[in-house]
Amino acid sequence: MNLPGCHIYTTKNKSIDSELWYALSRRLKTLVGLIAHDIQFFNRRFGKGQYFFSDIKKEGVLLYGSGKFELAKARELSMADRKHMAELDFEYWFNSTKDFFDTFNFNLNREKYNLAAFGLHQVSERLFGAILFVFTRYKPSTHNLKKLIKRNASREPEFLKIFSQATETEKHRFELLRKAYVDARYSRSYAITREELDRLAQRVELLQQPTEKRCKQKIAEFES
Repeated sequence: MNLPGCHIYTTKNKSIDSELWYALSRRLKTLVGLIAHDIQFFNRRFGKGQYFFSDIKKEGVLLYGSGKFELAKARELSMADRKHMAELDFEYWFNSTKDFFDTFNFNLNREKYNLAAFGLHQVSERLFGAILFVFTRYKPSTHNLKKLIKRNASREPEFLKIFSQATETEKHRFELLRKAYVDARYSRSYAITREELDRLAQRVELLQQPTEKRCKQKIAEFES
């Protein structure tokens, strides 16, 4: 198979043998990512009708089963239910970016550049989170913007252009934004300039329109 991307989902939170992982990646001819949840977490979401997990059961392929665990009975959601949840998720994740943009500008004007970088990271993460929740009602437990961009690229290819890394300068700026979640708050070696923040803010602002557009399109699809 030559797939554009692949993720393996498992309910056993244990590492997979490196040789098996390597062989699987070569067989699929694509980058393979792993999302691991224990059976209790999976069943709680599955039982509530979280359709990200329901789709895994419907469309996924069982690679190994010990026979010791059972999946909860899925709650079937109507399109009206999905639409309502998507609207709530969009309102929370998208609208909250305004507060973090305000925080960014506040710290930028105070010349607290590291805190401003953290605020800008949070705006980005919440925009990516808005699309993930509207489309799947699931966001993995990661703050890594590079991973979040890859997860959303199939739904909105524009994201790859917005955070283009064609030059070393673009790569450096994006790395500053990516590392801001931890390093901007806790690392004394983290440093970012006003100019770098201004350039990154321009990029992040460009995320808003395609994010809002794709989310509203998806919500409209639930109506039909």
